[in-house]
Amino acid sequence: MSPEELASLKEVAAVCGVAKRTAARYTDRDDFPAPIGTLGVGRVWRRRDVERWAKKTLPLQTGRP
Repeated sequence: MSPEELASLKEVAAVCGVAKRTAARYTDRDDFPAPIGTLGVGRVWRRRDVERWAKKTLPLQTGRP
């Protein structure tokens, strides 16, 4: 797997268009893809899995109906 196919928290934030703190909350969600491993930068995900999740899930619905 090439480095371009991986996403650290920084890349997750970029893909989702949010701050790293918000991306960290996303990665803790039950419906977020599981990390495929841990490197020196922390957990890493398959970029395509993150992109698929973001396309399906974002924007999140907030507030009350």
